[in-house]
Amino acid sequence: MSTATIRIPTPLRSFTGGADEVTVGADTVRGALDALGERHDGLIPRILTETGEARPFVNIYLGSKNVKTLDGLATTIADGDVVSIIPAVAGGRS
Repeated sequence: MSTATIRIPTPLRSFTGGADEVTVGADTVRGALDALGERHDGLIPRILTETGEARPFVNIYLGSKNVKTLDGLATTIADGDVVSIIPAVAGGRS
């Protein structure tokens, strides 16, 4: 099992007691998110849908790569990897 750091975006830090990073043990991105959810109640429904996929306006990165371009949530993680949860930002001038 690998140890990875999950970076928590500001809007979700109320679920982690204000922590901006959480360290978990897992072999895949999905496993890391599962471990995160076990420790921080109410967080995973804001990241994943009921079917277990990333919500449409949430991007999940492993290092600098969006997991959508890799093996999705089944992407393997290695010791020291960083998983970032990035909410999509919309807006601009009309």
